[in-house]
Amino acid sequence: MKKKVIWTSIAVLLAATAGTATYYRSGEAAETKKAEAGPRGDGPRGEGPRGKGGRNRDFGNRPVPVQTAASRTGDIDVNVNAIGTVTALNTVTIKPRVDGQLQKIAFGDGQQVKAGDLLAEIDPRPFKAALDQATGQLQRDEALLANARLDLERYRGLLAKDSIARQQVDAQEAQVRQLEGTVLTDRALVDTARLNLGFTKVTAPVAGTLGLRQVDAGNMVRAADTGGVVILTQTQPITVLFSISAANLPAVQDQLRKGKSLAVEAWDRDGRSKLAGGRLVSTDNLIDTSTGTVKLKAQFDNKDSALFPNQFVSARLRVDTRHDAVLVPSAAILKGNQGSFVYVINEQEKTASMRPVVTGPATADTVAIESGLSAGEKIVVDGVDRLRDGAPVELPSPEARQGGGRHRGEGARSGGDHGGDGERRGERKKPA
Repeated sequence: MKKKVIWTSIAVLLAATAGTATYYRSGEAAETKKAEAGPRGDGPRGEGPRGKGGRNRDFGNRPVPVQTAASRTGDIDVNVNAIGTVTALNTVTIKPRVDGQLQKIAFGDGQQVKAGDLLAEIDPRPFKAALDQATGQLQRDEALLANARLDLERYRGLLAKDSIARQQVDAQEAQVRQLEGTVLTDRALVDTARLNLGFTKVTAPVAGTLGLRQVDAGNMVRAADTGGVVILTQTQPITVLFSISAANLPAVQDQLRKGKSLAVEAWDRDGRSKLAGGRLVSTDNLIDTSTGTVKLKAQFDNKDSALFPNQFVSARLRVDTRHDAVLVPSAAILKGNQGSFVYVINEQEKTASMRPVVTGPATADTVAIESGLSAGEKIVVDGVDRLRDGAPVELPSPEARQGGGRHRGEGARSGGDHGGDGERRGERKKPA
């Protein structure tokens, strides 16, 4: 009985194995017939048998989705870019003019001040006493001078009557001149004492921004101190120093000789944000032979304090403006072994042709074409990485242009999807 059960189980297993093998052979035969009949148009990319490794041999004839733009005429600025350093228009180390004890600090760190504002005060009492002393000396000598002049007048009257010797008159005249010199000296001493008394009040010589104070009240300060009381920088207006290549200097000088004011813009170091606008004020008088550059200085109003001393900026000097130039987006310009070129659209044949061009001045997103292209021609600005000379192209529909460039997001941006959006939709429809 046991042997019968065992043989029955073996027979069942053999039958199951034979059925499975038959199923797989049927599946393979079906797939082979399907392949011989030709691939489906909506099959996934890379699975068709048309080419080795699953690639379609007729891929080169498929239109490439692209985005286009028309070249236009317009004005473009000829700029010279350079790295610059912001420098204060004036930098003043505020030092005391007289020696004494610092009695008062009248400013705060980082404060904005105007010319003439009180910054600090030195003990004025010693200087007030010196002024009083000089004034008293002056008054005494003025009295002596007045008396000597009266004596001289009397002596001259007596000399006229021949009642006095000529020598005595001459001596009195010399005495008057001596006292006149003494009075002049005394007046100078009074002015000096008064000036020193005024120097006890330390004021701002120019308007600007104060730094951190270098000394506290109560300390003795001297005119010979190197650190001073505080450093004042004038930042409104402010200047930017930058260097340009000596090759660009003739164009700059030509504009300056014509009396033109050249505009300069200050941008952040990344060139993304404009900080301020100003004008060129001067050029250096020599070229740095080690770098082949020349220094220029631009001035900015800096009303919003966007520029700060010793800040690094990108300076853009506008040397000239080209009028009625042929302009194209910078994305359309490609570089090759033969130089710059663009892809021009033939709308009748719906193909893209490679055309060499000579580029001119450029901005962040626009390039001027010196030769090789006319205004109004359509050029490819997106999808150029998959084009070749004479390749068919798929132009966006008017709805796609109005809708923000649907092909740009779905087809042209995908560098590796040669089949386009329609082929991707076919992949999604194929059942697993």
